[in-house]
Amino acid sequence: MNPAANLITQFNHTIDQWIAFLDDYTLEMLCQPPREGSWSLGQVYRHIIDDTNYQVEQMLAAAASTANSEGEMRPDGQAMFLRNSFPDIMIEGPATGSYIPQPADKVILRQELLAIRKTVNDLHTSTDLNAAAGKTEHPGFRFFSALEWLQFVEMHMRHHLRQKQRIDGALLPGEKEQG
Repeated sequence: MNPAANLITQFNHTIDQWIAFLDDYTLEMLCQPPREGSWSLGQVYRHIIDDTNYQVEQMLAAAASTANSEGEMRPDGQAMFLRNSFPDIMIEGPATGSYIPQPADKVILRQELLAIRKTVNDLHTSTDLNAAAGKTEHPGFRFFSALEWLQFVEMHMRHHLRQKQRIDGALLPGEKEQG
């Protein structure tokens, strides 16, 4: 089967979940951290949107170029891509310790997620991601092609579903933590 078609289907499924979940929360709920020093679900949304916008920029750049086509991904990145999943651990990344603002409005979160969805789907429609040879550099895993960026975007959003479950378990009565 077509790898890009499979990945766009996975991407749409995962981002559509994040969009739909917004209906389950008030803005106040989104801004409530489950405990002191933890991100609120709204901050998780901001993180996903901010990181995904960067990742989509990288995807677009890789698709539009043949630069770095010989660049390689680090072995730990290759293993993650083979599993099609981030490790089931809490990951400390560059943004983990930095301040992430609370969202100002649910409507803005939804609009930003829909804009990301449209950009990625437009790229998939207009470009053969399977044949795109260019790569851009990820700050931790080295070089990704456009298709790998698409996979990474989806894996990253899916990874944060586990964090959402932990937050729900702490904030919503009757919700059981899964994971």
